[in-house]
Amino acid sequence: MIVLVTDYAMEGPYLGQVISVLYQSAPGVQVVNLFANAPTYDPRATAYLLAAYRHGFPKNSVFLCVVDPGVGSHLHAPIVVQVGEQWFVGPGNGIFNAVMKHGGPGRAWTITWRPEVISSTFHGRDLYAPVAAALTRGQFPQCEPLELSDYAAWPDDLHEIVYLDHFGNAMTGVRASVVSPQAAITIAGQSVPKATTFSDVPVGHPMWYENSNGLAEIAVNQGRADRVLDLCVGLPISFEEST
Repeated sequence: MIVLVTDYAMEGPYLGQVISVLYQSAPGVQVVNLFANAPTYDPRATAYLLAAYRHGFPKNSVFLCVVDPGVGSHLHAPIVVQVGEQWFVGPGNGIFNAVMKHGGPGRAWTITWRPEVISSTFHGRDLYAPVAAALTRGQFPQCEPLELSDYAAWPDDLHEIVYLDHFGNAMTGVRASVVSPQAAITIAGQSVPKATTFSDVPVGHPMWYENSNGLAEIAVNQGRADRVLDLCVGLPISFEEST
């Protein structure tokens, strides 16, 4: 299985072109589009989404992850990472750091293989997709071992909004399991109480809860938290014990 995590969006040609390469290079392999709207230009926020949402996918899944504002430059080498029995392919810009932080150090390689034709700005299609397809066939591309250490300095949890979903709910980069059940979220000068599910608060009222993938998430019962609370990706949060 190949799992896509990108900021390409559903509109336009980019996602379709990547999937076309995967279907041609790995026929019969299932392709799952997990996030096509990962935080734009923000591999740091995406890293914490990836760490939470990789669970539930089978062993030997290959995650093709492209949020790469530095594409085409020499800022970050293309890499392959193995954590547990899952594989990750994408730019070495920190997008896999939270996975390594939570799932174990794993192993990493710099991808030295290059296709005969490669564009300057679409490595997701031209480089990462063929490498991901090769891994599903049991073929390892030309690589060099890489010692990654910068992930160790990353925080275990990111106290920011990292994603806004279709309903206007705001996911944070914080695992709910490390937060006191009595804590409220403080964000933009507003206090948001803890609840178990949406109907625990009146219609139109905000709450935070542990979402289905273990992250602390802010929502409004039958409303949009992003609009009611004026939320955006990158907005910092903190937790305060309720009195």
